[in-house]
Amino acid sequence: MILASDIKDHMEVKSADGQHIGTVDYLEGSESIKLTKSDSPDGEHHHLIPLEWVDHVDAHVHLSMSASDVRSKWTHLAN
Repeated sequence: MILASDIKDHMEVKSADGQHIGTVDYLEGSESIKLTKSDSPDGEHHHLIPLEWVDHVDAHVHLSMSASDVRSKWTHLAN
């Protein structure tokens, strides 16, 4: 079980295939991770990743999905 309290601001988020997905800006409520927009592929928008996609947390947040799956399914937030 993943504890939201294990996820800290500025942690790196990695996909199941080891790719850099982004950096945690902060937890959005109790169910999502909000990624920094400065680390976004477009550099202009935040993205949300559900906590249910998290496989485990150590020095990084590791997701259970490949990078292509994450990027096709994450929520894109307008500014």
